[in-house]
Amino acid sequence: MKVLLLLGFVAVALAEVTRFDGEKVFRLRPRTEEHVAIIKEMAEGMEVDFWNPESPDLVDVDSDVDIHVNAAYADIVDNLLQQSELPYEVLVDDLQDAVDAQMDSQEISPRSHNYMKYNTWEKIEAWISSMASANPSLISKQVIGTTFEGRSMTVLKIGKKSSSTKPAIFLDCGIHAREWISPAFCQWFVNEAVSTYGSDAEMTTLLDQMDVIVLPVFNIDGYVYTWTNNRMWRKTRSRRPGSSCVGADPNRNFDAGWCTTGASSNPCSDTYCGSKAESEVEVKAVADFIRQNRSIIKAYLTVHSYSQLLLFPYSYTYQLAEHHSELMSVAEGAAKALRSLYGTRYTSGPGATTIYPAAGGSDDWAYDLGVKYSYTFELRDTGRYGFLLPESQIKPTCEETMLAVKYIAAHVLKNLY
Repeated sequence: MKVLLLLGFVAVALAEVTRFDGEKVFRLRPRTEEHVAIIKEMAEGMEVDFWNPESPDLVDVDSDVDIHVNAAYADIVDNLLQQSELPYEVLVDDLQDAVDAQMDSQEISPRSHNYMKYNTWEKIEAWISSMASANPSLISKQVIGTTFEGRSMTVLKIGKKSSSTKPAIFLDCGIHAREWISPAFCQWFVNEAVSTYGSDAEMTTLLDQMDVIVLPVFNIDGYVYTWTNNRMWRKTRSRRPGSSCVGADPNRNFDAGWCTTGASSNPCSDTYCGSKAESEVEVKAVADFIRQNRSIIKAYLTVHSYSQLLLFPYSYTYQLAEHHSELMSVAEGAAKALRSLYGTRYTSGPGATTIYPAAGGSDDWAYDLGVKYSYTFELRDTGRYGFLLPESQIKPTCEETMLAVKYIAAHVLKNLY
């Protein structure tokens, strides 16, 4: 009887997984205000998931607009675009095929953690414990909070143990649930830091003199949901009385110009800013931890995808940051280091002018708190795969991103005092 019940639960779970057969991703290139108006009308009249920018309010003339369209509307959108003479191309002809094709790496060993595959939260959680227990001289772990659905948010502090408190860099991944390459990078970073300590002079110097505090997955509930229910889910999984819509955008929920621009007050929107700043327990946990450790945290790095950008404050205002020149110089140097490996080109600059204005972001909040070196990475690619970057690109993406992170860390190290 127990076996039958279990099989029944499995069948229900499988039945709830969202499929994307026949759904398409279009890249639109609006050239006139009329084109912009057409895109916004489409967003109001049918199911459109904005990949880039993140909402129709951010669409502008001469910008690339990537939209994911439900199969029922795909032909309608295609005809509408042709009739309106709005330039476009189809990036993904069948989204389900792209979802299936993402897992294109071979399993090395089911018993070992594979850094070249996308890993479930269960695997990442086990990996967090095993990394800490296997490397006690370099890694310690700490639970900094609990997600809405009750999962532990654990950071790994990596660095040579010291009798005194060391300065630190805070690195987080997976704020947006569907950006799987982001948590893959945090896992890669931890493994690379531990495995090259003692042999790589740059990494050894960094970990001798500083700690790197890594949050492998910020939005754990959302990440789990992308594996079990809807691969395209972005937000947290919080619920509010009186609303049938779930979650908020954690990168619109920080107290940095909260909900003033590039964010929505509609709970059903993918860029919903939350009921108030830090309404999301995950955001509150990270903000509290950084506030409590403000005296030692010298840099804040947050990893997203996609677009190949290296951004810094501000996003909630067009005003330049006080340290704009230095932040730009470091970003350009990091992007050059990244490009040296595979030729991947990143664009650097303040968020508002480089992509679009958006309030409530974590890097703006950290900078305003006093963490000067606050950067947001938007990893590969520029839209060919979008959020569905194949596993075969995990290794090169992480290798090149390591060079940029190490470049930033070296600059921070030189400018500690």
